[in-house]
Amino acid sequence: MTSAVPTDPRLTALRTLLDGRWAPVREEVREQMGRFRPVEPGLSTEEYRARVLDLMGELAATKRPHAGFAPEYGGEGDIGGTVVSFQALGYGDLSLLVKAGVQWGLFGGAVQVLGTSRHHDEYLRAIMDGELLGCFAMTETGHGSDVQHLRTTATYDPATREFVIDTPEPGARKDYIGNAARDGRMAVVFAQLVTGGETHGVHAFLMPIRDDAGAAMPGVTISDCGEKAGLNGVDNGRLVFDHVRVPREALLNRFADVAEDGTYSSSIENENRRFFTMLGTLVRGRISVAGGAGSAAQKALALAIRYGSTRRQFADPTTGEEVALLDYRAHQRKLLPALATTYALHLAQEDLVAEMHRIQAPGAVVTDEKAQRDLEYRAAGLKAVATWHATATIQACREACGGAGYLAENLLPQLKADSDVFTTFEGDNTVLLQLLAKGLLSEYGSRVGKLGPLGTARFAGGVAVEAVAEKTGLNKLPHRVRSLDPRSADAQSQLLHDRAEHLLASLARRLRPALRPGSDQFGIFNDAQDHLLHTSRAHVDAVVYDAIATAVDKVSDAPTRELLAQVRDLHALSVIEADRAWFLEHGRLTVAESRAVTAAVNDLCASLRPHARLLVDAFAIPESWLDCPLVRTS
Repeated sequence: MTSAVPTDPRLTALRTLLDGRWAPVREEVREQMGRFRPVEPGLSTEEYRARVLDLMGELAATKRPHAGFAPEYGGEGDIGGTVVSFQALGYGDLSLLVKAGVQWGLFGGAVQVLGTSRHHDEYLRAIMDGELLGCFAMTETGHGSDVQHLRTTATYDPATREFVIDTPEPGARKDYIGNAARDGRMAVVFAQLVTGGETHGVHAFLMPIRDDAGAAMPGVTISDCGEKAGLNGVDNGRLVFDHVRVPREALLNRFADVAEDGTYSSSIENENRRFFTMLGTLVRGRISVAGGAGSAAQKALALAIRYGSTRRQFADPTTGEEVALLDYRAHQRKLLPALATTYALHLAQEDLVAEMHRIQAPGAVVTDEKAQRDLEYRAAGLKAVATWHATATIQACREACGGAGYLAENLLPQLKADSDVFTTFEGDNTVLLQLLAKGLLSEYGSRVGKLGPLGTARFAGGVAVEAVAEKTGLNKLPHRVRSLDPRSADAQSQLLHDRAEHLLASLARRLRPALRPGSDQFGIFNDAQDHLLHTSRAHVDAVVYDAIATAVDKVSDAPTRELLAQVRDLHALSVIEADRAWFLEHGRLTVAESRAVTAAVNDLCASLRPHARLLVDAFAIPESWLDCPLVRTS
């Protein structure tokens, strides 16, 4: 790979930091991707789909997708490594990333974590090898994010020992299903399980949708979603079932089963708990999407910063020489805070993947339900913030490259189109932040409940003092940072964590009336939705800041640590600046301090400008996936 500063030792140190625990996996995937020929522009939808299917075959031949499956089936049990390798695919064609995610993450992952040996023995090797292509049929036309109330039914018939899978109404059609329109042979179908006239909630069933010749199975209607705004190498389709019979063994029965006589049993008695436990095992897909979005943002920044470093426009009146775009403060403002946040999100993602691996890898001894729930909440928040960040960053990069950034040959338009849906698949971001808020409120209630009478009284007194101080004497707030130094890591941490804690406490107070009998629970919740989303976002900001702050402390090389500390500062201060209205309104900053934050952001943009190329080179994106006219002279 070509670098602008190949001899700078900080480049190696940064790459080592960013590659992290799974560095060998990342390097292997980069080397493999260097051999994959990028998809040619101008292909028809059918040609594009065929090309991506060919790439899927090449990817399967590397055995890299096998890594996350159990060793007894030819895998390595390396769930973390699989997610990291998936994330690296985001440097290439995002249709390949998504199709691979459907095949080995969603379809294969569901069979592995929701099924038992009867499914594993028969199907896993073929799934791993890419010989059995499948899809993940959860989303319905009328019920997307509200998975618990899907309408597809699976009714058990004890006379034939079969489940009858049916789409009872148009809104129950399975929609937007990757791999369904063209290539999938089987599907994991989520449906309401009914036996003996009783509904037991949503369960997953493994069923064929096409025969060996590629024709739809009897009772299965398959249609094509058609051309989309992006990701047209993925064959998204729709599935409708007309009383399709599948054997009793089609039920993925890790958490629940139906006996031959129709008796339902489950190791988890509570239906809600069972539902969320089943969905919690599928969190890998959500984490993978966050990582793929991060890679897309890194690629966009690499293109835009390399272009901005060499493209010149307008002369400096002092020297008469034209000025590089990246030397303009406005241009720096477009790209460098986004670059700093991309670093922070990458490091937070690495922490999240490590935690997922600890909990979910084959042979893991973690059985703590709270740890699993916390992982799900954390993944929900990071996925939302990471994908929104990618969407905004890619748009900023496109604009930063002017007309050149609008040309298809320069990659950014396709990157923008392909990544846009990341904000709404694997969970709509707004819904995911509500899920996170639910977890935060539950944890908050538990913490307050453990204080005891005296502790609760002191806590309530502190809240009252703060409320009065905010209304009357803002500088008397007990949590206010004194004599703010914007470049102080302690001050940054205090501001971000205090905001998160304050928003959560005030949200809990605001929602408390919903606990009263006869209250308008929906109205109270609906009125507070903006507050709730702000709370979740502030929590994620604090978590992401902690990730990059911890990374700075771990770097032993002094020049690299100094550079990364500036990246940390720019990330933190740009987050604070973006919400400085809150910090001002709540007395955490004075007007002068707010202005100092903005001045510090400008200074940091100037000081990081000479290192911008080094910072994007540290992503180590294969040159073949960056090659375009936009950067060939950079």
